[in-house]
Amino acid sequence: MGLTERLIENIGIQQYLTLFLHILVAFILGAIVGWERSKRFKEAGVRTHILVSCGAALFMIVSKYGFADLARFGDGTLGVMRSADPARVAAQVVSGISFLGAGVIFKNGGTIKGLSTAAGLWATAGIGLAAGAGLYLLAFFVTLLISVMQIVTHRFAIGSDSYAANRLQFTVKNGYEFNQSLHKQLDEWGVQVTDSKVNRRKDGTTEYDLTVLRRTELTYAEMKAFMEAHEEVLSASNNPIR
Repeated sequence: MGLTERLIENIGIQQYLTLFLHILVAFILGAIVGWERSKRFKEAGVRTHILVSCGAALFMIVSKYGFADLARFGDGTLGVMRSADPARVAAQVVSGISFLGAGVIFKNGGTIKGLSTAAGLWATAGIGLAAGAGLYLLAFFVTLLISVMQIVTHRFAIGSDSYAANRLQFTVKNGYEFNQSLHKQLDEWGVQVTDSKVNRRKDGTTEYDLTVLRRTELTYAEMKAFMEAHEEVLSASNNPIR
């Protein structure tokens, strides 16, 4: 029997349950922080914080226990002295995968997309490290936990994820009067403005470019009624942000 097999046998179900508890605590605490952030309409919400928290906990566990087969295996416990530091390889994976994650994050006005995907890549790297270190049950447990979380949160949106993002653009004659009317209308629509730009042209017209969040997307009928009630609006557009 090899050294790795002896180590895995000595971990036992009891110790695996303890490791599962570590991951669950990280899951819950990450969800709490993410919930608070999403209630304030921040881009990194519940899913992103859960993925990062679980991934970090998994990396920590792999770093502590995943390389004990390269140490001097003495009394059959996990508390052994290491003759090498193979955890340095795992540390390079943690930082290296971050560059890959940065490539899937996109900014569109005041909206950022891809944070959860980037965090998912990072957490998946931790799952791969756990599997490579022989912590198969732990890798499977984290995979199942994250997969269920992703399915549930996509089916039942939480916090700011449950809001639809729209980009509103207006070209008006008199910007000062329209500014007051627009603020009143936004309150009536019940939207949260996440980004706004105002550009005054040389011809005297003013352009408004807003990114807003609402429980449901603004409809064509709502936009049409607003334009009909304000003759100073020369043109308007409403584009959902996916």
